[in-house]
Amino acid sequence: MDIALIGGHGKIALLAEPLLTEAGHTVDAVIRNPEHAAEVEATGARAVVEDIEHLDADGWERLVRGHDVVVWSAGAGGGDPQRTWAVDRDAAIAAYDAAARAGVGRFIMVSYFGAGPDHGIPEDDDFYPYAQAKSEADAHLLEADGPAVTILRPSRLTLDEPSGRIDVAADSAGDVARADVARVIAAVIERDGLGGAVVEFNGGGAPIDEALTAVASRG
Repeated sequence: MDIALIGGHGKIALLAEPLLTEAGHTVDAVIRNPEHAAEVEATGARAVVEDIEHLDADGWERLVRGHDVVVWSAGAGGGDPQRTWAVDRDAAIAAYDAAARAGVGRFIMVSYFGAGPDHGIPEDDDFYPYAQAKSEADAHLLEADGPAVTILRPSRLTLDEPSGRIDVAADSAGDVARADVARVIAAVIERDGLGGAVVEFNGGGAPIDEALTAVASRG
């Protein structure tokens, strides 16, 4: 498949890109800083330099057109609420809407464990802009007409070695290796039946494919 991976220099993306290219997919990894191109292309992906914070609707459509799947793994990185709203909500929604106009079939969103209308983060908390921005973006993707969407909500991210196992039944957040999140992205791309699914997960539990089958069976 032809994959557009938004946020191509992120820690998860750099782990996902070699998995995807080794599986035979073509990956256009969208990055903001041209100095990161060599590191991205060492994974087998093609670096595409674009400032997603300032793309207009036509620019988004040009960026995603011709791809089978869009993977959103971008983020503002916290610290600046205005940029958080611009990237984690507005740009994510613009990317999905552009994918709908361009006829892209699937959209995979990397969100976070606990996102949603009941995330419970108070407005005076520094984490609120991120929590609310991600929650609003997720809600738009699940409600809008467009590509089949799968929302991934990993818990606290670590740099541990991958276990290849996740827990999709936990009621509260724990932690999960970024490398396992990358493996989940790669596994979701290989599967049908996860359109409209929200996969909230910690590390541990079941092998990734088995866990995703359990999510798909929930309907």
